Amino acid sequence: MADEKHPLEEPPSYDDASAPLVPPAEKSNAAPQAPLRRGPGPPRPLDLPALNELRGKRVILASASPRRRQLLAQIGLTDLDIVPCTLPENQDKSLAPFEYVLLTAENKARHIYQTEIDNPAKGEPRLVLAADTVVSTHLGQILEKPRNERDHMTMLKTLRDLNNGWHKVFTAVVAMAPLESAVDPGYAMETHVEETAVKFDGSVTDELLLSYVKTREGADKAGGYGIQGLGSILVEKIDGTFDNVVGLPLRATLQLIEKVMVDPDVPAEVDNVL
Repeated sequence: MADEKHPLEEPPSYDDASAPLVPPAEKSNAAPQAPLRRGPGPPRPLDLPALNELRGKRVILASASPRRRQLLAQIGLTDLDIVPCTLPENQDKSLAPFEYVLLTAENKARHIYQTEIDNPAKGEPRLVLAADTVVSTHLGQILEKPRNERDHMTMLKTLRDLNNGWHKVFTAVVAMAPLESAVDPGYAMETHVEETAVKFDGSVTDELLLSYVKTREGADKAGGYGIQGLGSILVEKIDGTFDNVVGLPLRATLQLIEKVMVDPDVPAEVDNVL
């Protein structure tokens, strides 16, 4: 006779999602109460092995970008150690944008890893994340952060006027984690480069561009605009992931974390087969 299958409990209503879960034994002994009407509250953290392994561990973000910090918080990485890389970002501009951002992000990750791996006060990191973002014209000209207001204005006009407003945003992400074994080089590293095409609205006037420059919102951003903020008024459409334009492709970053948290020198458990 086959084992009797127990039906799954009815999932809780989203109306009560913010209420704490009560074990069945406590429910049966509790006095009946009127149902509470509550807001949905914050979402519960993702229950994934790689993220669970990182909870309570030292996770370094080699970037001072508040936007990257906010994006990582969405997958539950809220207790980050912010250690910005101070190396000059002076790679050869003749490189293709794909190569340029990847080389810059790799240099950031290796530099922070090497300086923090033997930190006597904080201990070695369990994970180091680094990223770099650039905007590129259709001809491959790399645009980073504007140097001043005049450069900022020229940059935005270039993005509006060339190639019918289409340009590309490249973000490279690097994840590094120390290995349990002593196999050289002692760490695992995974990389990814994401590409998103963005089209500026060709009807945007010089007056609007100058007004946007004066807000200084885009002063610290590659390409000189922030699509997640007021800079969205300059954008007509995108082809690709939105968070990549913000500065960190979250789906790809999570995949890198899951890959790098697996030590290739530790054999996976294999179920016994009779």
